[in-house]
Amino acid sequence: MVSLDDMARFVEIVKVMSFRRAAEATGIPNSTLSRRIGALERKIGLRLLRRTTRKIELTEAGQLYFERCRRIVEEARLAHEQLGEMRAQPDGVLRASFPADFAVTYLARLIAEFADRYPGIRFDFDFSPRQVDLVREPFDVAIRMGCPGSTLLGDAQMIARPLVSLAPCLYASPDYLARAGEPRIPADLERHECLRVLKADAWMLSDGANTVTVAAKGRFTLNNVGMLRRLATLGMGILLTPEEIVADELSQGLLHRVLPEWRGATITVHALTETRLLPARTQCFIEFLRERLGNPQEIARLADKPGDDPEIFHSAWRDVSRDTRHLPKAKISDSPSGLSV
Repeated sequence: MVSLDDMARFVEIVKVMSFRRAAEATGIPNSTLSRRIGALERKIGLRLLRRTTRKIELTEAGQLYFERCRRIVEEARLAHEQLGEMRAQPDGVLRASFPADFAVTYLARLIAEFADRYPGIRFDFDFSPRQVDLVREPFDVAIRMGCPGSTLLGDAQMIARPLVSLAPCLYASPDYLARAGEPRIPADLERHECLRVLKADAWMLSDGANTVTVAAKGRFTLNNVGMLRRLATLGMGILLTPEEIVADELSQGLLHRVLPEWRGATITVHALTETRLLPARTQCFIEFLRERLGNPQEIARLADKPGDDPEIFHSAWRDVSRDTRHLPKAKISDSPSGLSV
């Protein structure tokens, strides 16, 4: 019988694709790991890893074994953790990945409130714009923005739990509108300066009865929503973004709504996990966000501006203007626990 410990060692090595890094992560000597994997391969009778002096690679058998073992090891870990959680509050390290601007604008206060509610939980957050790999990297949850079917929601193996939906609208400064004129119909936008995120060459707009797609042209193409918002206030063009992102600018008269009857494609914020079997800390965090972000009054209250030096915003915004029907869809769960599809 293959031991669970050997399965766990194999899974750890494959996650980082390195005996040395796995040894550092587990505290087990490199030589011991190598010896145990060799014994595991002999017991199974198949080669699991191809090893050279520079790298290791999974064999076909190794890939299949990794997928099975990863779930077995995770379920065993959760079984032990959940038994302990029957006696105590959720604890441990919550590792999460966020789109930076969304986290600063909406989640900072909620995270502080959640931390006060669960003092036993420690936090390890990643705000880089990259898409983290929930299978190979030690993240419990990734908060991502996009439409069902979007590549930003990962492949079909990921479990996507919707948290909140945001509807972007069009905004421009009074100076820009005085200089360039105000668009009266969506087609007029093609003659205006459109402040765009990367690869968003067209904007899909709807007035509830009709949906149109207009070419979004302009001199500025950025991957930073905070900078786009700032450029809009300086009269450099028209911006498509949720109202909550520009709430302060609207209240101060720095921006005005353009084509008020038209809205962009709805952007849904999801909590993305690799499995339905979640530690209590992750489960509590997702349920907490879903409850609070599902309240429109709460969303308005949480709109706290990131300032003049915002973090890089998640690239999801560029995805909503493209047709994603041909892309693989993540599994969408309506329940906070993810136990229904």
